[in-house]
Amino acid sequence: MRATQTEKLKEHEEQRDFFCVVSDAFRVFARRSSAILGSAWAFTGALFIIVVWAVTGPTFHFSDTWQLIINTGTTIVTFLMVFLIQNTQNRDAKAVHLKLDEIIRAVKGARNELVDLENLSDEDLKKLEGQFKRLRERAELDGTNMRHVEPA
Repeated sequence: MRATQTEKLKEHEEQRDFFCVVSDAFRVFARRSSAILGSAWAFTGALFIIVVWAVTGPTFHFSDTWQLIINTGTTIVTFLMVFLIQNTQNRDAKAVHLKLDEIIRAVKGARNELVDLENLSDEDLKKLEGQFKRLRERAELDGTNMRHVEPA
């Protein structure tokens, strides 16, 4: 049975296009990297590298090359980390949106038009924000529960 599942997975991989495979590989890499690089050990390692660099300053007479090494290293690491952080944040935000959408759909009386708000234009979001502001103000004046107040 296990051989059959492995064969099915291989067939499924062969049917997927190149970009999907690359995207999945990057997703796995970004998740693992963010878990490792976001740890206290990674911070300690980075701090150790900076201390070693600073201690070697007098040996290299605080030369331009000595300074260039840390500047280049930090620039490269920062550049690459931006992509890793953005990837993990996009995935996390998408997961939160989907969970909230499911809650909105499941709660009786919830406004289903609030699903997929992230796809609205800025103007539509401002209008909706205004509706909720008026609801809050009305609820504060009336002392009512906002959940049961119809939007204006």
